[in-house]
Amino acid sequence: MSDSPGTRRRGPVLEAAIFAAVWDELAEHGYAGLTIAGVAERAGTSKPVLYRRWPNRAHLVHAALASGHRAIVPPDTGSLRGDLLALMNAVVRVAGDVTPDVVWGLLTESAGESTFAATVRDELVDVLPEEMVATVVTRAEGRGELAARPRSARELTLPLDLIRSEFFARGTVDPGAIEEILDQITLPLLRQ
Repeated sequence: MSDSPGTRRRGPVLEAAIFAAVWDELAEHGYAGLTIAGVAERAGTSKPVLYRRWPNRAHLVHAALASGHRAIVPPDTGSLRGDLLALMNAVVRVAGDVTPDVVWGLLTESAGESTFAATVRDELVDVLPEEMVATVVTRAEGRGELAARPRSARELTLPLDLIRSEFFARGTVDPGAIEEILDQITLPLLRQ
C-alpha cells in the first residue's frame, strides 16, 4: 500500500515506520523470509521508496539494526556495577530481536560487497563501542571506585565480547549470565 499524496510521510516518521516493519518482518519470517515487498507493505509505503534509499535487503536490515544501536547511551546510575549492568542489559535488549539467523543472513548477503561487508562486520563487533565503557570507567575513577590507570581496548570491550560469545553459543543471553560476566570477570579485571 503506497502513501497517498495527502498522507505522505517523510524523514524520521517514515524511517521509523520502515524500521518497525523490518523488525516485525524479521520476527515473523526470519532473515531468509524477509522481503522488500513485505517491508514496504507493512510500512505502508512502496518498494521504490525503499530501493531509493537501500539497494537491497541487507542494507535495509543493517540500517534497522544501526538505528537501534544508536539508542544506547552510557547510563549514570551512580556506581560502576550499576552503570555496567545497565549498559550490558541495554545491549542485550537492543540485540534481543537480532537472532543468529539475522546475523548470519546479514553477514552472508553482504559478503559480495567488500566495503559494506567490512562495515557490517565492524558494527556487529562494535555494538558496544569501547568509548561507552570508557565513559563508565572514567566516571567510576572520578567517584573513587577505580584506580585511574590506562586500560586497553580489549579490557574495555571484554563485557561485549563475552555477551556476544554467549549469544552465538546459546542464541540468547540469560540475565544470570550477564551478572556472572560482570561480577566474576569484568569487575575484577577493571579493579586490578
